[in-house]
Formats: sequence, C-alpha cells, structure tokens
Amino acid sequence: MSFNDGARIDPSKVKRRRRAVGVGAGGGGLVVIALVVISQLTGVDLSGLAPVLGGGTSQGGTTSEESLETCTTGADANASIDCRMVGAATSLSDYWTATAPSLGISGYADPDFFLFDAATDTGCGQATSAVGPFYCPPDVAIYIDTTFYQDLRDKYGASGGPLAEMYVVAHEWGHHIQSYTGALEKAQDGQTGPTSNGVRVELQADCYAGAWAAAASSTDDPSGTPLLEPITDAQVADALSAAAAVGDDRIQGTTANSETWTHGSSESRQKWFTTGFQGGAGACDTFSVATP
Repeated sequence: MSFNDGARIDPSKVKRRRRAVGVGAGGGGLVVIALVVISQLTGVDLSGLAPVLGGGTSQGGTTSEESLETCTTGADANASIDCRMVGAATSLSDYWTATAPSLGISGYADPDFFLFDAATDTGCGQATSAVGPFYCPPDVAIYIDTTFYQDLRDKYGASGGPLAEMYVVAHEWGHHIQSYTGALEKAQDGQTGPTSNGVRVELQADCYAGAWAAAASSTDDPSGTPLLEPITDAQVADALSAAAAVGDDRIQGTTANSETWTHGSSESRQKWFTTGFQGGAGACDTFSVATP
C-alpha cells in the first residue's frame, strides 16, 4: 500500500527511543496482563519474562526519545520504514477517530507509539526485540522494534511489503481499541487454546486491522487529502501472508499442541482479517462465536 506523495503525515504520532548501555526492569504488579496481553505476534513464550515484567530496578543506562520531524509527507512514508510507521499512525488515527463511536467508545484518544532498538523500558517491564511488537496497557502505548519486519520475512516466511508492515501496527492499535471496549480485560484469565479469550482478543485485533485496511485509502491527512492510494489485491495478499506467518500452528509446525495457543491458527488469523476487511469493525465480534 503506497502513500500519496503529497499527503501530509503527522510526525508527532511516533517517537524513536534510543537506549544507552545497561539493563533495566521496571513495572510492577502487571505480570498477568503483560504476559497475556502483550501481542508479540511471533508466538514467543513470554513466561520467561515474568521476573522482568514483575518488577525490579534499573541497572544503569538511559533512554532518549527522538522526534521524527523529517517524516512529513507521503513520499517520506514510501521511502523510509520509520516514516511509514508515522504514515500508518496518521491513517489509523483518522480511521479510529471516526470509527470508535460506532463501537460505543466515547472520548477516544490515540495511543502513544514508540520505535525502539534492541530493548526499552516500559510500564509492562523491559522489552527486547525478541518479544516483538506489543501494546502496553499501563503506558497506553505501542512499541515496535522495526527489525521485526525482517524477521517476519526471513524467519517466519511472510511475503513482506508495506501493508504487511502496517498490518502489524494496525493489529496493535486494535488492542488499544479493546482497552476502551473492555475486551482486553478478558485476556487476563490466563487461559490458552483455540477458543480461549486470549486467542479471541488476538483474532479481534486482526479483524480490526482488516477493517482499517479496507478503509485506509479513504483516510485523510489534516487538510483532507487522501493519505493512501487504493489498495491492491497483491497488497491484501501480503497482509494475509503476514497474518498466516504468525499463526500458532505455523510457528509450532503442528496442530498437536493447540491447547497452548495464544494467538490463533494461521487460518483463523486470515479469516478474521478478511472478516474485518469485508464487514468493517462492527463485524469483529470474536467472542460470540463458538469457534473463532
């Protein structure tokens, strides 16, 4: 999916964090929600992070935040991954500001959005690149190390492409929407498996991503200029490839351990992205079906 070169994107929507030497921890009393809700997309078992996410003290190192002031146009978004994240945030902001009321959400506000390298401290504890992209409820923020996109292609076999990258952002933004609707809280029961609340939460976020993708070419910059060019079938295929690549069965290489699933099968992830793409955000009730 390409941005219109002359469209204006809002660099205030995203910041890049730089971290000096040292290992930090942080956060407390958030282990359950962090382990279950952090949507790492990679299928990584987060149980080993419990000591970090559960609390601790910083062990040196400082974090600085850089604005992305050079990311101002659609042409910038087409040329740079950082600027593409700014463009995605600008489009998602426009879409959800208009759409959130239809889901019964009042007082909607965008999440913060941070890009980081290698590791960063968050309200959910310290995160590393191994955790992958995630939404941290205490911070009301999305965190992404953009090197994940290379892993998505090389390690997980996705076809790649700009819409595949923005699908990841849209999925995490979907968790932000769930923080308003109350759906996010349902993942705190600690259950796993194909019909668990945790999987339903993840599949709903995929559905919300599909809803945004279908409407993305009608989102506008602050002056009313369309942000994105019309979506193509090939770009939709890239997004579906990314969704399938991070299905629990694809990552495990088997369906034998489905009771451990936390994000859903490749087929389910593609199905719910398509459901949102075809039916909009209102079609994304993954909790009312027997088998999502």
